[in-house]
Amino acid sequence: MSEEKKKFVASLKFPFLFIFLVCVIELISYIFDLNFVQLGILPRNTYGLIGILTAPLIHSSLEHLYSNVIPLFVLGSSIFYFYPISSKQVVTIIYFFTNILVWILARESYHIGASGIVYGLFSFLLFSGIFRKDTRAITLSLLTIFLYGGLAYGIFPTKEGISWESHLFGFLIGIFTAYSFRKKDTYKKYDWEDEELDIDVRELKISHKRETEDF
Repeated sequence: MSEEKKKFVASLKFPFLFIFLVCVIELISYIFDLNFVQLGILPRNTYGLIGILTAPLIHSSLEHLYSNVIPLFVLGSSIFYFYPISSKQVVTIIYFFTNILVWILARESYHIGASGIVYGLFSFLLFSGIFRKDTRAITLSLLTIFLYGGLAYGIFPTKEGISWESHLFGFLIGIFTAYSFRKKDTYKKYDWEDEELDIDVRELKISHKRETEDF
């Protein structure tokens, strides 16, 4: 297996394992008619502290689960593939700091689901293109907007029963991590890009020389 294929396979492992765990928990909840909402985040309540660890694993329904697993897989795999050095730190910070802010500042109600993590991953990829300003990061940023740009509306309290606070804090932590890790996983140009640049420079010089001679 080539190095590129190994890198690609490795980037899928963590998102797949996390989604598998979340699906197993939801399946157990569905089969045995169990309610795990108490494992969510209950802001400013000592008992609700456990949700900082467990809330993203709990979902209210199969529809709620489905709405999160696909973007989790796509965005998570993208971060692990394109930013392998900083990916684990980025995901860890997004996971815990989003939930901590929810516990401190959100409404006093149980907050569950991985949507805050989704918003953090989305925001990281989006703003990495702005802060890094390299070809790869900008391309990823534009692709992220194309696929999930509609998520931006979720940071506002538009729907009853939706933890928009999780969305907002995840989005903000994503910006924070994008800026903090902007100098890691730096993009290295391929040789063909440098060759193309050399050709363009030579053509520009030749064109300038001809214009000078004509004058």
